[in-house]
Amino acid sequence: MQKVRDEEKRRAVRETYGRIAKAGAAGCGCDCSPAASGYSEAERRGLPEGADMALGSGNPLAIAALEPGETVLDLGSGGGIDCFLAAGRVGAAGRVVGVDMTPEMVSKARENAAKAGAANVEFRLGEIEHLPVADASVDVILSNCVINLSPDKPAVYRDAYRVLKPGGRLAISDVVATAELPDEARGDLARYAACVSGAASIAELRRILGEAGFEKIRIRPQDESRDVVREWVPGGRIEDYVLAATIEAVKPEA
Repeated sequence: MQKVRDEEKRRAVRETYGRIAKAGAAGCGCDCSPAASGYSEAERRGLPEGADMALGSGNPLAIAALEPGETVLDLGSGGGIDCFLAAGRVGAAGRVVGVDMTPEMVSKARENAAKAGAANVEFRLGEIEHLPVADASVDVILSNCVINLSPDKPAVYRDAYRVLKPGGRLAISDVVATAELPDEARGDLARYAACVSGAASIAELRRILGEAGFEKIRIRPQDESRDVVREWVPGGRIEDYVLAATIEAVKPEA
């Protein structure tokens, strides 16, 4: 029964974001605006049209400390905003790969890459639980408000660990649960696809990351996101249950 439910969640997410990509719309049903997420005007100004779809909960580039020549992987790359920003930081000697499970989003991101002439960026179709990426080939993993949408978060972090090089790191912006969500919210597929119902608690994420093998785990809820979260479900007091957060961790060198 749980397997069926998980497939329903995946289908709801795929259909929701497929519609967004086809419509050329911005936003996922919540109010994840780029201004609220922390992207600067200068960052947004250099993006190809259509890359910024206002689907994030933060700016993972702000904590990634990218270096020229690094290989970067973006989990759930959408229209490609974080990939294009990362490409500018790693330079021509670096490489950026975006993975998304929605064919429409991958097509849109590839069109955006062609418009931008981004030779060091590529987009691949795949699930973040089963990444189409070689073992120990990535320096940094980014993700922006996507892992909460996975019904199998341990698989996501296990595969993230697999593809990272020793010493590689996570720089993630996501939504975390700060209190137990009501049953009606947990069972609402629309809220699940809108980055609310699938949020894991900080304690659960620490356990998942530790079991996957990560060290130096830092999960920091962003109290300033409370006003934005409040608008996701007007009148639902969802800000009492979830907040945006940054998630950092490192794969050990040895």
